[in-house]
Amino acid sequence: MTSTRTTANSTPEDLFGRAIAARLNAGVHTVPHDISERLRAARMQALAQRKRELTHTVVVDSGGSALLGGRGWWQRALAVVPLLLLTFGLLTIGLTQEERRTAELAEVDAALLTDDLPPAAYTDPGFAQFLKANAAAAHQ
Repeated sequence: MTSTRTTANSTPEDLFGRAIAARLNAGVHTVPHDISERLRAARMQALAQRKRELTHTVVVDSGGSALLGGRGWWQRALAVVPLLLLTFGLLTIGLTQEERRTAELAEVDAALLTDDLPPAAYTDPGFAQFLKANAAAAHQ
């Protein structure tokens, strides 16, 4: 006896499974008895496994109530919010660091341009030695 009952909550997978079951049940009388018994046992195992899977899909949401199945579309959309916040935070950090680097370079450029020494003096190896010697003398 086949069950052709469909509900409004049937998924395409459920409908496909029912169609296959109906097709297999149509030829059940032409199969030898030992094979049909093995198929019946396999069917019972599959149904038992399916029932175990259904009982293990209980999800508790943040409100404390239990939901069977998955989340609603709005809950999935809210799950993206942390990713968006992380992306926003990383972009903000990158822009802030870039602004700091630019400000530091501008400060160094302003110091070089307003100094009494020409910028070429800073690239002279003798001047670097002179600065080291003065720094050592100032610490003593």
